[in-house]
Formats: sequence, structure tokens, C-alpha cells
Amino acid sequence: MGGAPVSGPIPSPVTTSPRLKDLLSWDSDWAGLRVVVTGIGVSGFAAADTLIELGARVVVVDAATSGKANAQADTLRIVGAAEVLLGEDAVATVPRVDGQKPDLIVTSPGWRPDQSLLAAAARAHIPVWGDVELAWRVRERKGRKTADWLTITGTNGKTTTVGLTTAMLQAAGLKAIAVGNVGTPILDALRDPVDYDVLAVELSSFQLHWSDSVSAVASVCLNVAEDHVDWHGSYASYLADKAKVYEHTRTACIYNAEQIETERMVEDADVVEGCRAVGFTTLTPAVSMLGVVEGLLVDRAFIAGRKDSAAELAPIADLGAGVPRHMVANALAAAALVRAYGVEPSAVRQGLQDYLPGDHRIQPVARHNGVLWVNDSKATNPHAAAAALSAYENVVWIAGGLSKGVNYDALIREHARRLKAVVLIGTDSSGLHAALRRHAPDVPVMTAATGDTENVQTAGTDQAGAGPSPDSGRTVMARAVASAAQLAASGDTVLLAPAAASMDQFSSYAHRGDAFIEAVRELVEGQARTGEE
Repeated sequence: MGGAPVSGPIPSPVTTSPRLKDLLSWDSDWAGLRVVVTGIGVSGFAAADTLIELGARVVVVDAATSGKANAQADTLRIVGAAEVLLGEDAVATVPRVDGQKPDLIVTSPGWRPDQSLLAAAARAHIPVWGDVELAWRVRERKGRKTADWLTITGTNGKTTTVGLTTAMLQAAGLKAIAVGNVGTPILDALRDPVDYDVLAVELSSFQLHWSDSVSAVASVCLNVAEDHVDWHGSYASYLADKAKVYEHTRTACIYNAEQIETERMVEDADVVEGCRAVGFTTLTPAVSMLGVVEGLLVDRAFIAGRKDSAAELAPIADLGAGVPRHMVANALAAAALVRAYGVEPSAVRQGLQDYLPGDHRIQPVARHNGVLWVNDSKATNPHAAAAALSAYENVVWIAGGLSKGVNYDALIREHARRLKAVVLIGTDSSGLHAALRRHAPDVPVMTAATGDTENVQTAGTDQAGAGPSPDSGRTVMARAVASAAQLAASGDTVLLAPAAASMDQFSSYAHRGDAFIEAVRELVEGQARTGEE
């Protein structure tokens, strides 16, 4: 992890120096480049491993001292004699590499720009890249095919859209893989012996902050809503980083025609000459858009006769029964990306049919005694939670966690009528609880800590600084599920859609979702054993 942030303005990324400007391929002169890699997790490990292979001199730092961090450190030392420094002191200042000031910092995306080491690097004018910037610069390699990039960002729907895009590309017979924030580091895919035709790249706002050179064939910002304000310093800064997905795009910038912010991002982007702006909408599309007509996904952008006709892509029914509107939007965005890449309509439809949704995204877990239990742990902000809540009536809502500085008033105002009761988790859900008091005062509120109505307090955390443990997370979720079971009746939906990040009580949103699934399974099995009807 990155250690404590420092006060003051958030530094901007610095990515240029005379030597770095010439590092534009795998075969460039990386030998002897002095690099500090911050973070020893998935992205940081991939960056360090790549740089070692390129011949750079590498020092890796991380505040973590866990068994996993030490195991990663041992592996890096073995494969390339990298120096690895662990512990809080290791991330307080910029370390020297071979006794000298580093030429470059490569940071893992979770590290905040105002973290003390990164802030010190900015003051010392040391260039800072993210793993995505490094990946873009080494993507070309003699004797290997250079994969094209389709880039996807947005507050919500990124992983789903990346999955849909990959399925459509593969249906067209292309060698394609989903990479980036979706879980597989881009650098790992580039070093894979498979010569991929195209990469579907999920980019978080963190990754975009530290990237400047990417020039995708087509790009999209699916939507924007207040999120990660604590990391970026302001909502305006968050939007500015999201907008970077469109910079240098070559063929098509795909925007959400129902959200003006994304269209303005495209208007302001510095793109390659000839790049088009293409919208998507869940309504009837105008010219140069994809949209919906009589239950069909259609294309009025990538056809010759788009002024007075549209090409049918697929029935909405191919997405499943009762598909929510945001899923239709994700499918249209994916279709626009692959159509920009030249994929035929038939492959778009086949990709929709082949796509398998990931876990933790509006995932039905069980139906027992007339109650539907749904896991949407991936809903880590209010905008995502709103999409989940809009799909159900009579909801017992399990919510709360690390709020990331967002406001919950609009979410509660819009969906108060759907709420039968709320069960709060999280070490501090005071902001969410305050919004419930203001806009849904008649909705019962319980906590996972005690089950006491209207008694919000810290629950299930370890000692300060120790971080969440698996046992504490499971305990909190078991209490939350037990409380929800008391409140729910036949015809209700118990929905885990936290509208907050998970790291206060869980290691990840997947850990939180898995804990929910486990707790629901134990509840259902326990009721079956005792003969409850």
C-alpha cells in the first residue's frame, strides 16, 4: 500500500525528460534506466518484472509487510536482483537507485498523487508514469504483432463493457483479451506468447491520471458521477482524468448521448485528424449514433446510408429477460467500439449471446421463502447503487462502507420509495445514515454491529492501522444478512449494493460479495435444517 498522504495540492503527473522521450518500444534503450516502482501488488509486480527484463535498474517500495508482500519481494529479487524495500519508512521519501536519483517513478494505480513519496518526486521533477503508460511505450516489439487498443472508462459499467467488447471481438475471429483495471495487467498480456490482435483495455481514473501517450483506435467514457473525490481532490479533477481516455484517439471517440459531460469531453479532446465522435443512447439514435429502435440495438454510425437508415445489430432480448437500461447502454458502447474497429453486425450479436456476466454485478444468489437475495458488491458508489436499486421494488438494502467523499442525498431522494428497510455496514456510514434521515425518515435503519435500529456505530474492524481481516468481514456480513432476513418478507428483495468501497472492512469488493454469498448460503441451509418455512 502507499502509506499516508500529505497535505497540499495534488501533484500533476510528470512524464517527460530527454531520455524518456526516446523510450517508445520494447527495443528502445532501457538498459541501466534507474526506476522506482511504487507498489508490489498485481500492477506493481508486473511493472517491476517487465522493467527488470528490459534491463532497467529497479527499486520496488511498498508499505505492506504481509506474508504475500514478502513473497512477491523474494520473487523479484530472484528473477532480477531487484532491490525491494517494505514498510512505512520505505514509502516516505524517494529512494536512490544505485546511489543516484531515479530517472523515473512507475506507480501502481491505487497510490494517491499526494502520497508523500509521489509528492516528493513531483517536487524533485522526477517523471512519474503509471503501468498503463509503461505498457503503451513497450507495446511494439521486433518480431511480434503489435495489438491495437480499445480503451474503456466510466464511473460504472467498465468491466461489463470490457467483457462485452472482448466477446464481440472474439466472435469476429480476432485474438482479443480484456486487460487493465479488469484484473489482468496490460504488461502481462504484452509479454504473453500469444500475438493478440486487439486489447480491450479497462482504465480507471487513477490509471488515466498517470497516462499521457496512449493513442487508442477507439475510446469511450461510459458515464460519470461523483466518485473518488478523496483521491482526485475534487470532482472537476476526477472528470479531467476521465476525459484523458479520449486523448490521441485515432478512429472514433464514443460518448454517452444521454450525458452531456461525456460529449463535452470529446469536444475538448486532442484527437488524431479524422477521428469521429459517435454517440450511443438507449433511445432512438440520431445520425452518427447507436441506439434502440423497437427492441433492437441498431447502428446509424458505421454504415454508408446512415442519414436515412440503420443497421440491425441484435435484439435487446439477447441480453436476457428484464435487462436493465444501464446494461443496454453498456452493450451499445461495446458495439460502437467494435464497429469502429470494423467488426460486422453478426459478430456483435454473437458476442452478446456468448457473453457471461461476472460475479458481484447484480448477481442473484438465492430465492428462499419468497425473498430474492442479490449480490451487487461491485456497486462501489452511489451511481452504481442507483442502477441496482432501480431494478427492484420493496428492497431491504445492505449498504455502506468507505464513502470516498461522495454525497448520498440524490441517491436516497430518487429511491426512497423502493426501500423497505436498510442495514448499514462499514466503519463509518454516518454520511449515508444522515441522507436516510433527511430523505427517507420512515425507513427502518439497522446496523450490522448490533442489529439495533437507528444505532449506527463502528463494527467488525481490527485495531487502527491493522486493516480489515477476513474474519471481521465475514462477521459483519453474517450480521448484516441475519438482520436483513428479519426485515424481509415474501416478495421482497435483499440487495447488497453498498454505494461505497470495501476496504474499511474487506480486502476488495469481491471479498465483500463472497462474504455475502457465504452468509446467505449459511442462512438458507440453517433455515432448511431447522424446518423454517
